[in-house]
Amino acid sequence: MRWLPLLCLSALLAPCGVKADPAGEVATRACSALSARVAAAPGDGPVFLRSYDAGSGEGPNPEPALDAAFTYDNALAAIALRACGDLDGAKRIGAAILQASEADRSGAAGRLRNAYRPGPVHETPVPPMGWWNSTEGRWDEDAYQVSSATGNLAWAALALLTLADATQDPRYADGAARIARWAAGASADDRAPAGFAGGLYGYDDAAQPLGWKSTEHNVDLAAVFDWLRRVQPDGAWSSNAALARSFVSELWDSEAGRFYVGTLPDGVSINRKNSGLDAELWPLLLDQAPQEWRRALGYIEQHHAVRPGFDFNDDQDGVWWEGTAQAALVYRAVGNDPKADRLLRALGRRFSPGGLLWATDAARVTTGLALSPSSTTDDFYYFRLPHLGATAWAALAACAWNPFTGAPVR
Repeated sequence: MRWLPLLCLSALLAPCGVKADPAGEVATRACSALSARVAAAPGDGPVFLRSYDAGSGEGPNPEPALDAAFTYDNALAAIALRACGDLDGAKRIGAAILQASEADRSGAAGRLRNAYRPGPVHETPVPPMGWWNSTEGRWDEDAYQVSSATGNLAWAALALLTLADATQDPRYADGAARIARWAAGASADDRAPAGFAGGLYGYDDAAQPLGWKSTEHNVDLAAVFDWLRRVQPDGAWSSNAALARSFVSELWDSEAGRFYVGTLPDGVSINRKNSGLDAELWPLLLDQAPQEWRRALGYIEQHHAVRPGFDFNDDQDGVWWEGTAQAALVYRAVGNDPKADRLLRALGRRFSPGGLLWATDAARVTTGLALSPSSTTDDFYYFRLPHLGATAWAALAACAWNPFTGAPVR
């Protein structure tokens, strides 16, 4: 196992016979799993990691579309590896993100796709995820995977900023700025509530702007723009940070003590129907988040809790382990260690045979959200599959590492 930072390592040094700290147990398993995935990739160059294992808990997923390396998951893995102390592993994923940011097949520098092919990266432009359909005798791609969601781009920028801070290599900050400029240009919307919209959806010859604005996406961008403002003083970063933060503030319902998930597709009507765990939690990790926002923890305990963790939405039909790890980190950040430890103990029992954390306990967990603009039902689900992103969030929670600031929560 590669070296863990003191924050994680200290939890592993309990004397024989003393029950190990739950953070130490989760840190050991999650950090080791992430490092092992990078080490298994041939060579020492840029690499994207597969996001989901097969339903058996081991090996690649037999469904081609689920064998993808999602940008969000890989960005999280890079940040988590930095928190774990495996900077070499983090840099390999960071190098893949950096290479993808330099040129996209559309010709737009800074544009990233939602998913890439897993494994070592050799080509520029880096090709998005696709597979050979032997039945039909053609190359296939998935409309969502070749799209560019604003939040996914923001997380890729956060990964590069994390590496910039760790290495002092200006290439990472330059790459983050390149991604952030493209994201801001593609999604800024000054219609009230002003903020940043969802990005582009669809195949290259028919990509359409997504009109809805997401609280979660604007939290992500607020963190990116704040960070860029610190490392590359520029008036645009300050104004963009203010825009993203103002949207998040506008979506706070002080009466209910919760955040609305975002707007409807028209970009102006507030979505009052859906609830999203990440939209409730992530604002609390922003630098200088208002104390009042902590009331959202009471909201999720009432509306999202499903023992022994939390559901994505408020129908409480199953535990979403990625979000449960997010809750553990936020509880740690606000000083509620008993609740953080309770969730970490539950997470420690949810690692698959292949090493990754299961996404859910139930076979399928609903979100109440749709996959595409053409969806006629709420068809975005989480399944019981071992998940890279959930494992990365478990590592961040165990290491008490804030991905929005690049530092321990306290």
